[in-house]
Amino acid sequence: MPKKFIPASDPSIRYMGRIDRTIPDAPKIIYAGSMITLRFTGTCLSAVICNHRFYNKMELGLLVDGKEEKVSFETDRERFTLPLVSGLPDAEHEVTLFKRQDATHYFDFFGFETDPETESLPPRPLPDRRIECYGDSVSAGAVCEAMDNVASPDPDDTQGVYDNAYHSFPMITARNLGAEINNIAQGGIAVFDRTGYYHAPDTIGMETVYNKTVYFPEECGYTEWDFSRYTPHVVIFAVGQNDQHREQGEDPDINEPGYRSKWKERYKDILRDLRSHYPNARFILLLTVLMHDPSWDAALDEIVAELGAEGEDKVTHFTFTRCGKATPGHPRLPEQYEMASELTAYISRMDPGIWE
Repeated sequence: MPKKFIPASDPSIRYMGRIDRTIPDAPKIIYAGSMITLRFTGTCLSAVICNHRFYNKMELGLLVDGKEEKVSFETDRERFTLPLVSGLPDAEHEVTLFKRQDATHYFDFFGFETDPETESLPPRPLPDRRIECYGDSVSAGAVCEAMDNVASPDPDDTQGVYDNAYHSFPMITARNLGAEINNIAQGGIAVFDRTGYYHAPDTIGMETVYNKTVYFPEECGYTEWDFSRYTPHVVIFAVGQNDQHREQGEDPDINEPGYRSKWKERYKDILRDLRSHYPNARFILLLTVLMHDPSWDAALDEIVAELGAEGEDKVTHFTFTRCGKATPGHPRLPEQYEMASELTAYISRMDPGIWE
């Protein structure tokens, strides 16, 4: 019996995240934590996608009536149908397909496939509150599920199977606060190009990525993001962990006055541009509990003070209780939830008017 196809442009499908929807029937799902949700009555659901793998094993996350699952696959660079769920009670269901990993891959989403008698239902509205996060691998939930390595270095060659953006601190914080989130997080990224660890194929930084929808020069180039499509109330800027590394040449030293000034100015340039798009948003600068030199935190204090001297009063620096001290490896689930709890409390203490 022929299957029923629900195209990606169908109004019953709800999207969350910075997604390239230039082609409505083939959006590109790129950033970690991006979500596609369908409510329907029926017993099964598959996704029709074309995956583009760069490295690591391929897995996508699922929420099936609120229960978290995942699906693994190997098909690459060809359109195929990926089974998601089957054998459900013939009743109303809500399934969310989400991207667990960062730029280890991206995929083109063409739509859902299901049984002919299945009926799609109107989507639930997205939350009125909106958050945006700019971050690195911690914000992307890298290696967070490696629970045998809590407060320890990462296990060897995990192939991305422990990555899960759903349990990253910005996405947990958004759920805690009942907010939508665009999670602009990429493992290894620093502020400057040619620093940090993110290769594409040359090392690129947040100065290149922050205003892009697509940032894969080795495959499909760059696509500019239209900031009018999403206006957050709160912006989390969590970049700085990887900035002490330069792929070629000497590693940068944040305590060297010339470099410190140069780094802070580029950081502020990005903030100023984002502030021009989101003049009413509250900006929170932070670094995570992953071990790092506290000089980077001091530099964030200086940035807030320098912007304050320019009349900027909507940018603050939040410091986690165990900032830079909790773990030499990526934060696991306990540390991610610890950070989310503290950040949720910090945002909750702000003027409730920030959400207006």
